[in-house]
Amino acid sequence: MVPLPAGLYLQEFHSSKPELKLPSSALSPIIDPHVSPDGTMLAYIRDSELHVLNFLDNKSKQLTHGAQGNTVTHGLAEYIAQEEMDRKNGYWWSLDSKFIAFTQVDSSEIPPFRIMHQGKSSVGSEAQEDHPYPFAGASNVKVSLGVVSVHGDSITWMDLLCGGTEEPDNEDEYLARVNWMQGNVLIAQVLNRSHSKLKLLKFDIKTGKKEVLHVEEQLPWINLHDCFIPLDKGITKYSGGFIWASEKSGFRHLYVHDANGTCLGPITEGEWMVEQIAGVNEAAGIIYFTATLDGPLESHLYRAKLYPVENNSLQAPVRLTNGKGKHSVVLDHHLQNFVDIHDSLDSPPRVSLCSLINGREIMSLFKQPFTIPRFKRQELEPPKIVQIQANDGTTLYGALYDPDPTRFGPPPYKTMISVYGGPGVQYVNDSWIATVDMRAQYLRSQGILVWKLDNRGSARRGLKFEGALKGNPGRFDAEDQHTGAEWLIKQGLAKAGHIGLYGWSYGGYMSAMILARFPDVFCCAVSGAPVTSWDGYDTFYTEKYMGLPSDNPRGYEFGSVMHHVHKLKGRLLLVHGMVDENVHFRHTARLVNALVAAGKPYELLIFPDERHMPRQLNDRIYMEERIWEFLQRSL
Repeated sequence: MVPLPAGLYLQEFHSSKPELKLPSSALSPIIDPHVSPDGTMLAYIRDSELHVLNFLDNKSKQLTHGAQGNTVTHGLAEYIAQEEMDRKNGYWWSLDSKFIAFTQVDSSEIPPFRIMHQGKSSVGSEAQEDHPYPFAGASNVKVSLGVVSVHGDSITWMDLLCGGTEEPDNEDEYLARVNWMQGNVLIAQVLNRSHSKLKLLKFDIKTGKKEVLHVEEQLPWINLHDCFIPLDKGITKYSGGFIWASEKSGFRHLYVHDANGTCLGPITEGEWMVEQIAGVNEAAGIIYFTATLDGPLESHLYRAKLYPVENNSLQAPVRLTNGKGKHSVVLDHHLQNFVDIHDSLDSPPRVSLCSLINGREIMSLFKQPFTIPRFKRQELEPPKIVQIQANDGTTLYGALYDPDPTRFGPPPYKTMISVYGGPGVQYVNDSWIATVDMRAQYLRSQGILVWKLDNRGSARRGLKFEGALKGNPGRFDAEDQHTGAEWLIKQGLAKAGHIGLYGWSYGGYMSAMILARFPDVFCCAVSGAPVTSWDGYDTFYTEKYMGLPSDNPRGYEFGSVMHHVHKLKGRLLLVHGMVDENVHFRHTARLVNALVAAGKPYELLIFPDERHMPRQLNDRIYMEERIWEFLQRSL
């Protein structure tokens, strides 16, 4: 099944010609198509309703009714789910292909946030768009969960309603995940508003009745994951149970639970984290997963015993991937082999077929040597990875792109700090992505040193490291970046007053915040699509890290860039798309007002037709040229 703008095409495996099965149109597009597990049907969303196409008779059936424009939808994930919860789906096939669970989203009580297309020659409805955007502290959309048979019979609604309330810590605020188990048992993961309690609910799809299967409680917050795996092949005493991941030890690890939800014991443990479950062999009692066991800058595939041993002495997992760096894997359905996509700082991605028994390479599928002329022409120099200490003694990792001293002489050099700094992201790791950072490589080739640092609050280092951010964005994260700059100065690599910053989104926020907070060290910043005040960002993300505005007024005040602009000395370039539906242009406009009030100069680069990141090639080129010109004047 191949979804294209013209519609959905189906191609038989041995056929040479794809066939258009469902035409699509701009006014009535086909959204989120998924083939049923048995391969006989296709579900999709059209006009905010759930439909099913039967391949056997080529007939389509609408399963839900009553959608109301964009305010009530069926089978579509709401904005918060897609943007912040990593839940792209709003419906789920049952394992036997007989039922579909789906969400009903009601945003009718969310005040629409209007975005005007200021760059259009026309006015009216085609030059504006309204979004039910839930701002921090305000109500979320209402989400209900229903189940319908593929024959289009009546809908059974589960005993669950998420969101849509003013309660400061509603237990059923977010529908985070939905999973099916054997026997058509439906599981929903439901998160409370303060992100401290996650319930696994088990539903009877005939009646909609629920029971609580498991409760996870965690401070400072619960991180969502996709490590819920049913154990239901009926071949062991654990049948009807499930695998679950928890950070109760401070690091995400795997645990076995029985059919009643009781935890039977850990599968993994230690000061490292499991990232994803790659596969489970219940008969052999083996689980395969990717993790940071060999260090937080790498990712490898491991296997471990699935079932807890009697005396609770866990054996160390066995590593199956070879070569330092990052490994992404896909296991075959028979759990005999796996495809390994491997890259590192000094090696472009290569793809191999490997044995799941011992990790041995069976054959190479794709290889791109570092020595090919295209790479040579670009003079790509992998950054050097270094370790420094935060002011509380925590180890931080940095990446150094230093200019060639034979061309540019000895340091110190003019320096740019490339920053993100927010949760859920890791900038510094042993990956080819760091080497092919083309802006960093270009600046390096022009004699400018580029530095990256993963401050406290960033990803893949455990809950304590990440949790330093709680209630205080713009404080410890910015201070760690300042510590990194001071380390560069002490090493003789950089010079105070000749250090700039650039970043986008949370990185844009960090660039502006650090420039204002530490005016004697930093001389300029490029701030792309910055969140300048957290009361203007969405509920889920903001409240997870900041709490409610009413509960943390000081954190919201200190975390706003506007609170610090009176200290600003350096040059600031603000870059923003005017139809950004994620970080609204309003953030930049509010900062401009504060700069004007404080009598501080600024420069503004706007793209009237772009969203959160410029996508059109001409706009990207223009942006890079303007940024480079700004740096030449400002560093």
